[in-house]
Amino acid sequence: MDYKKPLRLCAFARIFFFILLFSSTVYAQIDRVEPPFWWSGMNLSDVQIMFYGKNIAQNDVSVSNGIVIKGIQKTENPNYVFVTIDTKNITAQDFVFTFKNKNKSFTKNYSLKSRRENSRFRESYDSSDMIYLIMSDRFANGNPSNDSTAETIEKANRSNKDGRHGGDIEGIIKNLDYLKELGATAVWPTPLCEDNDERGSYHTYGQSDLYKIDSRFGTNEDYLRLSSELHKRGMKNIMDYVTNHWGYKHWMMNDLPTYDWIHQFPGFSQTNYRMTTQFDTNTSTIDAKNCMDGWFVKSMPDLNQSNPLVLNYLIQNAIWWIEFADLDGFRVDTYSYNDKEGISKWTKSITDEYPHFNIVGEVWMHNQAQMAYWQKDSKIGAIESFNSNLPSVMDFTLFDAVNGGVFNEDQSTWDKGMIKIYDNFTNDFLYPNINNILVFAENHDTNRLNETYKNDFNKYKIAMSLIATIRGIPQLYYGSEIAMAGDKGKGDGDIRRDFPGGWNGDTNNAFTNSGRTEEQKKFFDFTSKLFNWRKAKKVIHSGKMMHYIPENNVYVYFRYNEKESVMVVINNSSEKQTFKTNRFKESIKNYQSGTDVISGKTIDLKNDMELDGKSVLILELK
Repeated sequence: MDYKKPLRLCAFARIFFFILLFSSTVYAQIDRVEPPFWWSGMNLSDVQIMFYGKNIAQNDVSVSNGIVIKGIQKTENPNYVFVTIDTKNITAQDFVFTFKNKNKSFTKNYSLKSRRENSRFRESYDSSDMIYLIMSDRFANGNPSNDSTAETIEKANRSNKDGRHGGDIEGIIKNLDYLKELGATAVWPTPLCEDNDERGSYHTYGQSDLYKIDSRFGTNEDYLRLSSELHKRGMKNIMDYVTNHWGYKHWMMNDLPTYDWIHQFPGFSQTNYRMTTQFDTNTSTIDAKNCMDGWFVKSMPDLNQSNPLVLNYLIQNAIWWIEFADLDGFRVDTYSYNDKEGISKWTKSITDEYPHFNIVGEVWMHNQAQMAYWQKDSKIGAIESFNSNLPSVMDFTLFDAVNGGVFNEDQSTWDKGMIKIYDNFTNDFLYPNINNILVFAENHDTNRLNETYKNDFNKYKIAMSLIATIRGIPQLYYGSEIAMAGDKGKGDGDIRRDFPGGWNGDTNNAFTNSGRTEEQKKFFDFTSKLFNWRKAKKVIHSGKMMHYIPENNVYVYFRYNEKESVMVVINNSSEKQTFKTNRFKESIKNYQSGTDVISGKTIDLKNDMELDGKSVLILELK
């Protein structure tokens, strides 16, 4: 008898059994579910859930608890299946998806959660706010233990100006009282979702996972805690959202759901950056395509918002973050590089879900008509039947004048000096909602204001007084209030320096009064007084504006309503100027005097007014 033969058969049987078991395990694997959960009672009740796993599309899909599947979409990639369920009138609950192929099946639990009370009608930021823009990696290191993490590639190296330095959510939370003292009412941190590039990942605009806070910043729960701590202080949390592109390390890039999930030429082609092609009636098709579809840079694959699956993914992800993290608004990166019809639908979907939710888009252009085109209900866009649905845009033409060195132009000419500021406001009629545009002197992509003016305190006071008293929503870039400078010509790392005092061992702690240098105190105290005054001034938030053509480089404007009036006088000349107030009688009316907001001095409005060179007065009229 051959005893070896049955032993061989038994061995083969065991091997075959383990192959079947292993195959079943691989077969049943779900690597990702996005969104990971949803909410009951949403306006967006048809939720498209993406399931990702090896050959998952080979299965039939069903769901428990009487939930209705409205659609199942499969693509050329068998590792994805998109299942749309109807959650209308479905209460918060857990239920189960079943995936079945022949006699094999596996399941996946899913949840509908309860929303916060009045979540749909949450308030957002507006012209009563002052937004503080934080470079998240460079503000404060509240938790040194997460500076480098196992699941992310780039490790902390504070000596590398273009590397990760360790700023995090905990650092922001620990310094919220500082921001409140400064007069900030809303915080805009640069993106916090994971960016797993090998280098330069600190800016986080090349994201690798849209449902996960970068572990070097903290956790999703830490981000929710940031909102909670802000709300305790009457402050708001604005998320920096990126719709135009992802990072090339995004997990989908190794296994795209569809070939056209990103724009391919095939592969990479860089944008021409000419956003005018979006509305130029004379443009060529190829130029318009290269603007919208070209990649911002080679490491940032350009998303195809004209693909309904992509657009829906982005809509749901944005709403998911608003609901999960209890957000108060968005700033959207490179807004005008998106497919304009797609981004219009994205924006409308969010504001349909949250009617009061404010979204400001980065439309970096140098012409008011071109920027106004992108604001919701623009008459310019209506010429070609386009409505972006975007509530707010950024006043880049004002930035061009302020950061371009207008306060260094001592002499007034036809096109130099304060006439540049005046001319910017002459085009306000182009905007559908002038009070809802973002005004700023600098941001994380520009030369530092204090670099442009070499830390000249008088010029800083003029710039901040202007930003604080004109129409719109003022935004301050972190560190300007303590005289931080930085030269864009030396690279982005120089304009994104670490905030002094944000790291253990810093010898200068500008977060505290006792830790500030005399120069830092001077800048901070002025900025704090200015923006804390602004908080309660409805005449600044929503009042009308009347201005007068500058003379001798002196610019005068008024913010007024039925109850009060504020007179702002800027002398951009290097010389003391004397001028007659009767020229401004239309605005001064019967007011006799004005009290300067900063110094507390009373100025007589009946006589000639004197103003030192490079100085500003903000007068509450009495």
